[in-house]
Amino acid sequence: METSQKRLVSLDVFRGITIAGMILVNNPGDWGHIYSSLGHAEWHGVTPTDLIFPFFLFIVGVAITLSLSKRKERGDSTGKLYVQIFRRSVMIFLFGIILAGFPYFNLATIRIPGVLQRIALVYCITSFLFLKSNIKTMTIISFVILFVYWALMTLIPVPGVGYANLLPATNLGAWLDRLLLSGHLWGGATDPTGMFPNGSWDPEGLLSTLPAISTGIFGVLTGHYLMKSKDDKTTQTVKMFVLGNIALVISMFWDMWFPINKKIWTSSYVIYCGGMALIFLAMCIYLIDIKGIKWWTKPFLVYGMNAITVYFLSGIVARLLNLIKVTGADGIEVNLKTYLFNLLFTPWLSLVNASLAWAVFYVLIWLGLMWILYAKKIFIKV
Repeated sequence: METSQKRLVSLDVFRGITIAGMILVNNPGDWGHIYSSLGHAEWHGVTPTDLIFPFFLFIVGVAITLSLSKRKERGDSTGKLYVQIFRRSVMIFLFGIILAGFPYFNLATIRIPGVLQRIALVYCITSFLFLKSNIKTMTIISFVILFVYWALMTLIPVPGVGYANLLPATNLGAWLDRLLLSGHLWGGATDPTGMFPNGSWDPEGLLSTLPAISTGIFGVLTGHYLMKSKDDKTTQTVKMFVLGNIALVISMFWDMWFPINKKIWTSSYVIYCGGMALIFLAMCIYLIDIKGIKWWTKPFLVYGMNAITVYFLSGIVARLLNLIKVTGADGIEVNLKTYLFNLLFTPWLSLVNASLAWAVFYVLIWLGLMWILYAKKIFIKV
């Protein structure tokens, strides 16, 4: 995906929409006042926000097919590709660790799992699978992973608990995370049962990364279809739309035995989000590539062309806004984010709308900054 004639513009737009969505939902003005659709489902179930992360992993998979296929065609050796994949994966993983530890970097408690860390692992494993196996094998692997994960989570008794379950801190994945990463898990993960202290499980844990790999593989399969299919674009979008809806139906059935759940990345959740991603990408291809309706795409292209960069920098700046202290007009010391939020939005909006307005404002600020890079043709490749 390096040359303009090879780029799938609709995929760049899809990526940009996804990253803008990530920044929007990660940066409300007040976490206590957000619209329910802009928050994650408390446990089982799904909200629009729960689609954002799997969408990005799906996009990573599509991009793997387009990018690595092009590099193989131009003669890059497999060894060279392995080195590039490993280097990029390590860089993305390290960016995730930096984001988790900034600015204090307390190595005794730093969170090891995370969004960028999962992206790195999925990208690395999925890329290696793409280079070493064929599409049929990858398809089999993706579904084997989903069924094995279902069996592990629903049939294997959890040590120390005595039975298989899907509760936040007592499921098998949470047990494995505490066994291997104790003290390095998400500090916001509370256990509603009261059995375990805060930080006893992680929504980007080790075991749930397995089905996330299947999400990436679904993207690879989609990319392969877009590249190799002899169908015209209209037929492609129709088939993607139909397959996406079939996936939604399958996920609804599987939900009865293995509920759709983002925080443990259940197999039914993978199928559901894969279906939604197919439908969304088909819509983008139809509007942009087939109908030529492009007037709305530029902001998302700007975001999509520096996706990892803007996600990382927006996270660092958000942390700084919460750390810098200022004294308000009433003489009370607050962090800079709270000061600006109260100054700009709370005087004239309800709290929930002010919270959303701050998030939109933050997205627009980063859009402006990324637009400068886009105008100068600066695309930072991790």
